[in-house]
Amino acid sequence: MTALLKEILMLRKCLFLILSVTFCFNLAVASDWTEFRGPTGQGHSDAVDLPTTWSEDENIAWKVDLPGNGWSSPVVAGGRIYVTAAVPVDDKTPLQHSLRVLCLSATDGKTIWDVEVFQHSADEKIEVHNKNSHASPTPILEGDRLYVHFGPHGTACLKTDSTIIWKNTDLLYAPQHGNGGSPAIAGDVMVICCDGKDQRFVTGLDKNSGNQLWKTDRQLSPSRGFSFSTPTIVHTGGTSQAICPGSGGVWSYDPQTGKQLWQVAYGEGYSVVPRPVAGHGLVFVCSGFGDQQLFAIDPTGTGDVTESHVRWKIKKGVPKSPSVLLVGDELYMVDDAGIASCLDAVSGEVHWQERLNAKFSASPSLANGFIYFQSETGATTVVRPGKEYDEVAKNQLGDGETRTFASFAFVDNAILLRSETSLYRIEKP
Repeated sequence: MTALLKEILMLRKCLFLILSVTFCFNLAVASDWTEFRGPTGQGHSDAVDLPTTWSEDENIAWKVDLPGNGWSSPVVAGGRIYVTAAVPVDDKTPLQHSLRVLCLSATDGKTIWDVEVFQHSADEKIEVHNKNSHASPTPILEGDRLYVHFGPHGTACLKTDSTIIWKNTDLLYAPQHGNGGSPAIAGDVMVICCDGKDQRFVTGLDKNSGNQLWKTDRQLSPSRGFSFSTPTIVHTGGTSQAICPGSGGVWSYDPQTGKQLWQVAYGEGYSVVPRPVAGHGLVFVCSGFGDQQLFAIDPTGTGDVTESHVRWKIKKGVPKSPSVLLVGDELYMVDDAGIASCLDAVSGEVHWQERLNAKFSASPSLANGFIYFQSETGATTVVRPGKEYDEVAKNQLGDGETRTFASFAFVDNAILLRSETSLYRIEKP
């Protein structure tokens, strides 16, 4: 063998090894999960090699107990997991809660730090629905900053070492059934929907100081004004919009100024929970309880575009609590009663509907090429995307009565599932 041939073969071998290492690195590391429904807010994870089957005895890397109550989803970055919780102060005053942030190791679930940020005093008259908590909004991670929101109890920014940077306790309104919607960030502005039974507004806080930059009142007055929505930030025509559903309608605001750009009215829909998703030049918005509908809206209009920019709408099978999921040309959703659907995103044509035989609050996720539908009682149905229903697996954690309302998060090649009492890392051995 000539020296030149040996050199060529050696170079080919080195190239193969480099590509193999790169491929393995891509398999092993997924993007950080930094806010409600992931870094894009759309429910998509780039994690691969995830399990499709699990139980209490199968594919569980670890399980740790969490204190108190909380339905916020975990957020993850740098091998650390962050969750919020409302922990009763003592047995004598069960209505008084310490509103806390916990940091856990993604490797083994051990607590790294646990700090109180606010307190909910016993004399604060905020009713909490049995499907809600004082710690339901999901935090946001940006670099070494962690932003947490506890409704009118307060909003804060912490460093990821637990140091509190700022607090804001000026967002005063009376929530119905407890706290709900998570914040969203556009540039240097954190946008928060504050829809109570007494007043309804959207606000923008300076993420660097916590100071209020703007406050815009909702322009409709439905009979039930409370909602729990999370803004979605979209970019159209070189500008940003904060899409903020609420009771009676959905509004688009300039996230820098709070100026209302457009609105679509949808009657008496209230207690709106699902986060909008965007794609194909449309935003997809659910109208909540009362008169649940799904709207496909062209976001390029101005003013009241109820009659001019709604491209299609549908009523059957529309969720009141879970968000919808856009995958390619199809929308996937599951209503609270367990009817899963697949629709054409552009036309609204229904491809299939299937009964999943459970109740649902968590939002579905796309990961590893599969859709994960998590029920309220620890059951997850795994479905392959497509115009025909193709169930891959059905999994059960707990005894069938374990409450699971928080949406999934993902870290590396693992799923993070938060139950009422515990956090699971679901992963192949």
